[in-house]
Amino acid sequence: MLLFHMRKPVPVPISLPSVRLLQIDAESAGQRLDNFLIRHCKGVPKSHLYKAIRNGEVRVNKGRIAADYRLLQGDTVRVPPLRLPAPNESRPVPPAVFPVVYEDDALLVIDKPAGTAVHGGSGVSFGVIEQLRASRPEAPMLELAHRLDRETSGLLMVAKKRSALVALHDMLRESRGRKRYLALVVGDWVNDRQHLRQPLLKWLTAAGERRVKVDPAGKAAHTIISLKKRYGRYTLLEAELRTGRTHQIRVHLAASGYPIVGDEKYGRDEVRAQFAKQGFNRMFLHAAHLEIPHPLTGELLDLHAPLPPACEQLLESLEKNP
Repeated sequence: MLLFHMRKPVPVPISLPSVRLLQIDAESAGQRLDNFLIRHCKGVPKSHLYKAIRNGEVRVNKGRIAADYRLLQGDTVRVPPLRLPAPNESRPVPPAVFPVVYEDDALLVIDKPAGTAVHGGSGVSFGVIEQLRASRPEAPMLELAHRLDRETSGLLMVAKKRSALVALHDMLRESRGRKRYLALVVGDWVNDRQHLRQPLLKWLTAAGERRVKVDPAGKAAHTIISLKKRYGRYTLLEAELRTGRTHQIRVHLAASGYPIVGDEKYGRDEVRAQFAKQGFNRMFLHAAHLEIPHPLTGELLDLHAPLPPACEQLLESLEKNP
């Protein structure tokens, strides 16, 4: 009878991820916390990053913080151990070419199509910025200077240098420059020009969906509305943002009794269904015009994005059948 003696297995040290404390230098100052984490936690799904922020696992200077917090030089960011995706979870980001409205060595401005998120996260695997990076692997830096809602089309600024990103954030925060949108609303708008200044407050539905409402406890918000053209029961408006609150134009117009056509969150379901039958399956909100000093040279940029064909066709239809 042969006896086999099994050797006792020798434990192999495994390198587990550990908490990291990252100090913010001048190069990273001014960047949003979520964007900073995305760059320093490559391969980690954005949903994991946002969950870690919401749960307080990510901290700045030992305190809980929001994803849109802009980092300051000298801040200390606590990055917890984060799970990398399993091989079958990892999906390559398809590169995409978006219409370029303006580009130099510091700034890229594209015409974003409706239905495309500007970045991944919250159930979206990837967005415009990830697709731009995939299509331009040689670019040392591409960062969103601001955001557009997923169903909003039009002008979107992307910084190609950290100095340009910081300057753009400062300009937008101080309301320098002009951002004007075109919106088709339900109803016959009365005034040629009107200022909407209702404060806006973020809140979550029972299902955890982010919403915004007019509330005295909210943040100050200012939208200037100009009448462009009437189409019977509908009106084409120009909306100029003087502040940059989440869903600002959508909520201001809906609260005034003129919701945007096709708006799933704040619009009318019957109107959306009516236009969907005609083949119009988006929200009629388009970032059409941008006037802003160049972030590095100070030269005034005057940029335009034409209405998408679907929006033009809808207006033509309303012209014939108001």
